[in-house]
Amino acid sequence: MTRIGIIIGSTRPGRNGETVARWVHEIASQRDDAHYELVDIKDFNLPHLDEMAPPSLGQYTQPHTLRWAEKIASFDGYVFVTPEYNHSTSGALKNAIDFLYAEWNNKAAGFVSYGSVGGTRAVEHLRLVVAELQMADVRAQVALSLFTDFENFSVFKPGDHQVGAVNTMLDQLAAWSGALATLRSGTTMATPQSGA
Repeated sequence: MTRIGIIIGSTRPGRNGETVARWVHEIASQRDDAHYELVDIKDFNLPHLDEMAPPSLGQYTQPHTLRWAEKIASFDGYVFVTPEYNHSTSGALKNAIDFLYAEWNNKAAGFVSYGSVGGTRAVEHLRLVVAELQMADVRAQVALSLFTDFENFSVFKPGDHQVGAVNTMLDQLAAWSGALATLRSGTTMATPQSGA
């Protein structure tokens, strides 16, 4: 079965991301198109990138990197739950992504963001990052406003319409995660030769 990781992209004390990610996981768990698992980058205690070789070489030496790589490699797709800090994603999430390379390749990415304008600018940056890592990002996005989906900017109370937005994003994500399995297995479709 397709496996999708729901990544909590903030390590900040008092973060909203954990509550948001648990809400996404609760919705996802009612579906039967994939196995969904919460992944908290905070649990991996990743320091600022401390590997000598570029991640694209796959020469990981640090125990925390090896543990992170094993977890990320186990999934076919990802939901990145991200705050918006200063018109971008969190430094903690960007750092966690930067630790790895091949583990992200040929997989699908969806986004749930939150912030004063729904976290949309954070996702715009993340789309560029995941494209460089050869991930296919889905169009549907869940954008949660601190003004309308939270009470006092901290108590999560999403509008009912947001459940539909989550399911639309997950529909696309599960489909793309499955479709990319051929690339991940190294199998390619035969291409007809001209004049054949």
